[in-house]
Amino acid sequence: MENNYDRFSQKVQDYVKFRPDYPSEMLKRLEEELRLDNRKIIADIGSGTGLSSKPFVEHQYTVYAVEPNDEMRKAAEAIYRDYENFISVNGASENTTLEDSGVDVIFSAQAFHWFDLSKTKTEFKRILKPGGHIVLVWNERDSSSPLLNDYEKVLYDHIREYSYVNHKNIDEEKIREFFSPEKMGYIELDHRQWFDLEGLKGRARSSSYTPKSGVIYETIMQELEEVFNRYQTSGMVEFRYKTKIYSCSITE
Repeated sequence: MENNYDRFSQKVQDYVKFRPDYPSEMLKRLEEELRLDNRKIIADIGSGTGLSSKPFVEHQYTVYAVEPNDEMRKAAEAIYRDYENFISVNGASENTTLEDSGVDVIFSAQAFHWFDLSKTKTEFKRILKPGGHIVLVWNERDSSSPLLNDYEKVLYDHIREYSYVNHKNIDEEKIREFFSPEKMGYIELDHRQWFDLEGLKGRARSSSYTPKSGVIYETIMQELEEVFNRYQTSGMVEFRYKTKIYSCSITE
């Protein structure tokens, strides 16, 4: 049976090409609100192909990119092969393999919903320095967009798993409980991508719940083409996101 670590093994190329990065404003806001600078050590947990590591790496932070999936981790290693401040780590949220009290910030994007929260909380306490920070981030599709509502309907109609894997089901109570007894901070930013038809299909293929082939896959691709034709302008459609950033600062 496929486990959570293996879900993206056959989706790496689509993930690299079609998944959104994060708003350029995100790092600036985190630096302001959490008083960060590039002397801080970042642990990017569930780092995947390195999209979430990018803003930190490019601004000279030292990043330990912790990823359990071999294919995703190797893709990130290839992308960041020329960056000495990017350290690839074969580990998971429950067992990062990092040193005790070794990082200033634990950052995790699009991954928290896969974690064993009890074991992960214990592990995060172990690796985080006193006075450190935890930051959890999601790019959530903007529900005010008719295009995205139709895109969502295609997924709901044909993918049974989508209703409970969908990132729009962010459980803020679970996040608050995970951060407890610390106070939860929140930032929301606008973000977007532009896709041609193949890009829109690739964006759907990059998701863990999308079938890789077969009748359902072909039906989804056909209906996405109909959605694209309904909303395209000059051969492109706009994918809008709300980037939701949850954080806490450890006071103990």
